[in-house]
Amino acid sequence: MFPEYRELISRLKGHDLHFTRLFDRHNELDQTIKNMESRIQPATVIEIEQLKKEKLALKDQIYAVLRQASV
Repeated sequence: MFPEYRELISRLKGHDLHFTRLFDRHNELDQTIKNMESRIQPATVIEIEQLKKEKLALKDQIYAVLRQASV
């Protein structure tokens, strides 16, 4: 996610607790969705879609933090 911000992400993860929480939650949701889609973890289509929406909202928040921090 956002390879052009790799260095900034590393820096923020070490110094910005809010960013770290957003980033970790995004990764957690990504793995949960993969598990659900692979049928490792049971879920309905609606549950998967809700998690995808939450993940996308987190990605938007992460991007906003990255853009602001890069200025």
